[in-house]
Amino acid sequence: MKFPERFSNLPAYAFPRLRSLLDAHAPGGDVVHMTIGEPKHQFPQWVGQIIADNVAGFNSYPANDGTDELRGAITDWIARRYGVTLDPAQNVMALNGTREGLYNAAMALCPETKNGAQPVVLSPNPFYQVYMIGAISVGAQPVFVSATAATGHLPDYTGLSPEVLNRTAVAYICSPANPQGAVASRQYWTDLLALAEQYDFRIFADECYCEIYRDTPPIGALQVAQELGADPERVLSFHSLSKRSNLPGLRSGFVAGGPKSIAAMKQLRAYSGAPLPGPLQAAAAAVWADEDHVRENRALYQEKYRVADAVMAGVPGYTGPEAGFFLWLPVANGEQAALKLWQETGVRVLPGAYLAQGAPGQNPGEGFIRVAMVAPKDDMERALITLRECLYNQVDRG
Repeated sequence: MKFPERFSNLPAYAFPRLRSLLDAHAPGGDVVHMTIGEPKHQFPQWVGQIIADNVAGFNSYPANDGTDELRGAITDWIARRYGVTLDPAQNVMALNGTREGLYNAAMALCPETKNGAQPVVLSPNPFYQVYMIGAISVGAQPVFVSATAATGHLPDYTGLSPEVLNRTAVAYICSPANPQGAVASRQYWTDLLALAEQYDFRIFADECYCEIYRDTPPIGALQVAQELGADPERVLSFHSLSKRSNLPGLRSGFVAGGPKSIAAMKQLRAYSGAPLPGPLQAAAAAVWADEDHVRENRALYQEKYRVADAVMAGVPGYTGPEAGFFLWLPVANGEQAALKLWQETGVRVLPGAYLAQGAPGQNPGEGFIRVAMVAPKDDMERALITLRECLYNQVDRG
């Protein structure tokens, strides 16, 4: 029996790869998980009651594109957050988590050819792995563009050659960035939109960390596109309740964009999608409508930023994130550092190379580890002190 070859060269996914690296070794202390970006703050306690009140909805097939109530709550939130007015019937679609949408947007919207050649899908490097698999699934060439300190930890797509840009159909961009926590400025979005207009490609803006930040709310892609009067089909924006509201298990996200793009995604969803169950859509509508719990959640992360900055003060190359909840810590070698940390302390982190593409010596994540600040603050502080003493013990904290 023959299997398709298009996925045969995929690297092992980050977390199975991490298990292969660490699990043959005993932890050197009490285990502290700081690998996966799974929020552990409390979600709104009233969510359970809403699901219970709507439990009869499990007896019916759910609304494929999102209920009127949910889509209305989403467009109301977009208007509050970004000052952008959208039609809930035409400009948004509910998602079963943003990963589904980021993948299916490529399936629905990436053309088979671009200017008579194989299309290119641009991705930051490091990147969220679904960007790569979306490109491969549609027969496009993924092009990984390094996002390093030299480029502000965001990819500089404007520096690509005309040959690549003429074939570009889609550019993925994550802001706030996972894993570095960098935020795209208004000028960054402006330059990227101008490039997309010049070379006629779509921007898939993954903005699921947008509500976790230090001081200033990150500006959004749709917001800048509206200010510039860009083609409404140029940008699709993806958001989620996973990080904003500590509800990764609810699997509620959305995509917003131009009516033609959303219609194409709805058409694909009609054949192959997995909509959110009705009771969960009812809960999601209420969560998108509430901001109190979001402010409380953000305050917890802001305190964690202060703790991380204090613990890591003096570590060469340390830069606290602008947003999101990851630390992107410089080390000589990410795999060696993660293994050392595990064997000597029991603290579990992710080698940065597992989030990026490139041969040894050319992988932009190789000299980093990603640390998720999702544990309770006191536990996180103890783990960061342990990490610092293990990996940076030559550094004087002053």
